[in-house]
Amino acid sequence: MAGISTNAIVLVLVALLSVLVTSVRCAANYDTAAARSYNSGWLPAKATWYGAPTGAGPMDNGGACGFKNVNQYPFSSMTSCGNEPLFDGGAGCGSCYEIRCVAANNPSCSGQPRRVVITDMNYYPVARYHFDLSGTAFGAMAKNGLNDKLRHAGIIDMQFRRVRCNFPGMKVTFHVQRGSNPNYLAVLVEYANVDGTVVRMELMQTRNGRPTGSWEPMRRSWGSIWRMDTSRPLQGPFSMRITSDSGKTLVANSVIPAYWRPDKAYGSNVQFY
Repeated sequence: MAGISTNAIVLVLVALLSVLVTSVRCAANYDTAAARSYNSGWLPAKATWYGAPTGAGPMDNGGACGFKNVNQYPFSSMTSCGNEPLFDGGAGCGSCYEIRCVAANNPSCSGQPRRVVITDMNYYPVARYHFDLSGTAFGAMAKNGLNDKLRHAGIIDMQFRRVRCNFPGMKVTFHVQRGSNPNYLAVLVEYANVDGTVVRMELMQTRNGRPTGSWEPMRRSWGSIWRMDTSRPLQGPFSMRITSDSGKTLVANSVIPAYWRPDKAYGSNVQFY
């Protein structure tokens, strides 16, 4: 490397090692329980942003939770990737947080809380808690007219606290995933109120025109998508039973019809309150 001294190379390597060590410490030194609790108060975090400045984050509006159309109501582009204490292996998908930054963090910060939903995974955290926000959500923490100026900061200190989700007018939706067939059923659960999350999902089949009366556990495939694999063809209509991370349970009777189709969403008439 002509023109670069050995000392300079050593200094660069030391700096890179320091960043790596800090990242490892941050990844290990977090408290999932504190991040997911409603009673922790404001906790410190780092905020970055990605995607279009006024966009919803990922180009396909999907992300590691599987949610689509997050630029539309009820997410309305106010979304975030969360590192592991927030994403929690997919169990944090759909959870809601208030975020804010104050003038001490950046002069463009308003200090006003804004609500975001976890819709993706942050694989490269730079702090114990790291929100990689949509451009819309990052800019929403700014004072009026200073959204772009705050986004130009790139990375800032901020605060967050978990809050209950509130999606007026929405019911829980079950979206049968592409590739599903009688021996493999994958379902995305969306728009759960209050906790926002689902930690258990079960299915009841219909045989000979009658519900079987037996709840069969599904397993988390990834994000907010749950699956069932079986050697015996599944028979609908399917009733779905979901449990939130605070232990509340809902049953959507015969919500997925007998002649269901892959890549189709089926709305229910149930919701957490």
